[in-house]
Amino acid sequence: MKDPFMEALGLKVLHLAPGEAVVAGEVRAEHLNLHGTAHGGFLYALADSAFALASNARGPAVALSCRMDYFRPLSVGARVEARAVEVNLSRRTATYRVEVVSEGKLVALFTGTVFRLGGEDVPAGVGNPSQGEA
Repeated sequence: MKDPFMEALGLKVLHLAPGEAVVAGEVRAEHLNLHGTAHGGFLYALADSAFALASNARGPAVALSCRMDYFRPLSVGARVEARAVEVNLSRRTATYRVEVVSEGKLVALFTGTVFRLGGEDVPAGVGNPSQGEA
């Protein structure tokens, strides 16, 4: 799956499966804000890419809402990963938690909900993974 925006930012897909994805990148000079740290938009794009991949791995989906909280700054050269995991899945919507991590530390937290365009039934054994439903 080719994504020109991800390519422009230098992002790479490390893992992709239905309901989960890991996307990695490195903070470059062009990703900095006026404070000399990683721009929030770069980190958001990283997290949003993992969110989009994880949700669309189940079939076509579009974002309904997203939220991002930032916890720590990153400098040029920092390697960073966005790890998306599905926390709720229904016939019409799904919600994902994306942890943005660098050197084992949580940098930011993204949560997003999608509308599932196909509206297929939830596969057997899948539901709310955070509650261990079957």
